[in-house]
Order: sequence, then C-alpha cells, then structure tokens
Amino acid sequence: MTPERGFVAFLALTLGLLAIVVWSGLCARRRLHLPCVVATVAALAGTIYFAEKMGAHYDLATAGWITPVHLWLAKGTTLAYLAPLATGLLTLRNPTWRPRHRVCAFVVLVLTVATAVTGTWMVLAAERLPALGP
Repeated sequence: MTPERGFVAFLALTLGLLAIVVWSGLCARRRLHLPCVVATVAALAGTIYFAEKMGAHYDLATAGWITPVHLWLAKGTTLAYLAPLATGLLTLRNPTWRPRHRVCAFVVLVLTVATAVTGTWMVLAAERLPALGP
C-alpha cells in the first residue's frame, strides 16, 4: 500500500470511528463506546504512521506557513487525546466526571477536524518530490 493510500484509508477509518465514538458516547452505549475508543486510537496511530511516510514524498517547506501550523496542531491534538481518555476512565468510576469528559471529547473532536483540514491544505500546497528510481 502506498503511503498516500494508507494515509487516506487510516484517516477515513479514524474519522469514521470517531463519529461512532461520539454517537455511542452521547447515547451512553458503553459496550460500543469503549472498544471504539480503543479502535480509534489504534487507527489514529496508523494515520500518523502513514502521514510520516507520505510527508517524505513532499517538500513540505514549499507549503509555506501552514506546515508549522499543521505540525504544531497535529502534535497538540495527539497529546490532547489523553484528556478524554483520562476523564473517560474517571467517569467510569464516578459519573460526576461526565460533563468534563464531554467537554474534553468535544475539544478533541474540534482539534481533530482542524488537524485534518490543515493537513489537507499543507499537502495540497506542497510540491511533490520527484520519484526516486529503483
């Protein structure tokens, strides 16, 4: 699988699973929510792996200012995933954490969409490097 196809596939999987996580969380369907959270984090890891591979095929500096913005946002978003994971575990033990968990989850959802948008912008603005021969 090429890095581009792998990235698109894992990004779509991550976003699709994230939609199920949001829906199952809002509907309080823990039996579906918890395994989908784990699957989403695994899909995100795959997305990051293929994004790194794909980035090697582009001169990202040619995309301009969006590159450092995207990279900063991507790293921050990845770190931010810890907040809903932590508050989710706290919610399992004490339901009074639920409102804070919901806020953390919403913030991460917004950050994830912003990261996807800036990443798409960055790749579309960057020049593709010439393919290396065998």
